[in-house]
Amino acid sequence: METMSISQATELLRTAGIPVTQQRVEIVRAMLSFPIHLSADQVFARVRQSVPETSRATVYNTLKLFREKKLVRELIVDPERLVYDSNTSPHYHLYNAENGQLTDVSADELQVIGMPSLPPGLQLEEVDVIIRVRTRSG
Repeated sequence: METMSISQATELLRTAGIPVTQQRVEIVRAMLSFPIHLSADQVFARVRQSVPETSRATVYNTLKLFREKKLVRELIVDPERLVYDSNTSPHYHLYNAENGQLTDVSADELQVIGMPSLPPGLQLEEVDVIIRVRTRSG
């Protein structure tokens, strides 16, 4: 797969109403060129290859901004691991607890039926489903 061009990344930022910086362009290219699940530290390592002066705080703040603009989804796959998902269409996740691999599961493959009654004044924002697996023992 080919990485998104700088001009495509710049246009995506502008369309989302996000001011364009070199660091943000590279974060877009790392996260949104193709469907991927990365931690903030993994994004930081990728971006530092092309823009070495990028700070860890810039990456964390930009990913938070991307989440707010719905360019990525934030997934807490276990208490020690937070990843960002470039696929924002409805889907679920299969998480291998042994090797940390996270795989998309199509919304067609799993049906969530019904939603809980919400207290007055609240509305449903989204539903995250993470199916945790490990190798059978024995």
